[in-house]
Amino acid sequence: MNIGNPGELSVLELAEIIRRRTGSHSPITFIPRPQDDPMVRQPRIDLAREVLGWKPEVGLEEGLARTIEWFREHTG
Repeated sequence: MNIGNPGELSVLELAEIIRRRTGSHSPITFIPRPQDDPMVRQPRIDLAREVLGWKPEVGLEEGLARTIEWFREHTG
């Protein structure tokens, strides 16, 4: 069962958002993709919605902000 936000986002876009939100200047490194790596990662959450009554309630930007804050508070 897929659980996620059904909005599509590339890994590069995600990396750039994380760098911006954390103030990082770390380089983004590209490596060869595995042959079986899917070209599109967009969860279909229909089953989770039907069976569990679940839907995403936190958007990407807010979820990342919460996650980054947690790691800042809990890591040294």
